[in-house]
Amino acid sequence: MHNEPGSESWKKMVLRSMPPPAWLHADAPHGDVVLSTRVRHARNLRGLPFPHACSNEQLRLVESLVRSGTASCDLPLEALGKLSEAERDYLLGSRLISHDFNHRAAGRTILLDDRRTVSVMVNEEDHLRIQALTAGWSAPQAEQSAALVLRHLSHTLPFMEAPSYGFLTASPSNLGGGTRRSALFHLIGLAHTKRLGAVVRALTVWGIVVRGLYGESSRAVGAFFQVSATTGASPEFTGACEYLLNEERMARREVSRLSLSDTTLQAVNAAVTAPTIGLADALRVLGWVRWAASAGLPRFEFSPRQVDEWVTTMEVHGTTDTATADRHRAAFLRSRLEGAVART
Repeated sequence: MHNEPGSESWKKMVLRSMPPPAWLHADAPHGDVVLSTRVRHARNLRGLPFPHACSNEQLRLVESLVRSGTASCDLPLEALGKLSEAERDYLLGSRLISHDFNHRAAGRTILLDDRRTVSVMVNEEDHLRIQALTAGWSAPQAEQSAALVLRHLSHTLPFMEAPSYGFLTASPSNLGGGTRRSALFHLIGLAHTKRLGAVVRALTVWGIVVRGLYGESSRAVGAFFQVSATTGASPEFTGACEYLLNEERMARREVSRLSLSDTTLQAVNAAVTAPTIGLADALRVLGWVRWAASAGLPRFEFSPRQVDEWVTTMEVHGTTDTATADRHRAAFLRSRLEGAVART
C-alpha cells in the first residue's frame, strides 16, 4: 500500500524524476505576496486547423513538426510525451502545464528546459503555448526567457499570421501578439479584510483579469489568484501588479500578529486532526500557513517557498479515487504541520 499511486512514497518517486520548477527558487522578489511571474506566447502552424478542429492525424503531425523544429534549432528542451497521473498533477501544481491540457489525447506533448523555467505545451488550445515562469515578481526575467525560445522556434516553424490581425490564435482574446502576462498572487490579507472585491473591480478598469490558482475554470481558494493581461498591455499589467502589491501589504498590516497566529493555528489544528481533507480545504490551510510564515511568526518556522513547494505537490485531480486522494492529502499535511501545533 505504501507505493500505491498518490501515497507519500509514490510522490517521492515522482519528485525524484521531476526536478522542481525554477520559480520555487528562494531568491524571489516580493515573494511574500507574489509566488511567480509568467509570460506566455500562443502560436499556431500555418496550413493546419486549430487543435479543436484537427483530426488525430493532424494533431500528431503538429507534434512531429514541433519536435523537429525544436531539435533543428538546438533548443535544450526535453519532450515528455506520456505522463503518469502523478506527473501530470505535479506539472499542473508547478504551473508548467494548464488545467485544460489533456495529456492523454493524440499529439499532446510537453517540452521542458532543464531548469524548469520554460515549458511548451503542444496542442493545448493552440498548437504551441510557449511560457516562461520566474520566481516572485520578476516580469523582465520571464519576458526574456520566453522571448528567447520564441525567437528560436520562429526560425524553424512557420507560424500562422495575417496582415490585418497579426498572429492568429484559437481564442479571439489572444489574437495579434498572442501574448499573455500573468503573476500568481497570494491576496490573503485583502480577502481577510473584505477588501478584495473592491480591488478586483478596480483592476477590471485596466483590462486585468483575475482567476483562480489553476486558470479560467478554477475557483480562488487559499486566496491564490492569477492576475493576467493580454497582448499589448505590458505597462497596464505592471502597474496593476504594483498596485496589488501595495494594497495587499496595507491589508496585512491591519491584522495583528496575535490574530494571525490564532487564526492560522485554528486552521492547522483542524488539518492535522482530520482523517481526510479536500483540495480546497488543504489550499485554505496552506494559505494561512504561508501568511504566518511570511510574517515570521515563531510558531510557524517555515519559509514561504517551503509552503509553495507543498502547494505544487497537492493532488489536483488525484491519482486514485477521491476518498483515497483526500486521505493521502491529509497525511501529507499532517506530516508537515503537526510540529507547529506541538510548539509552545
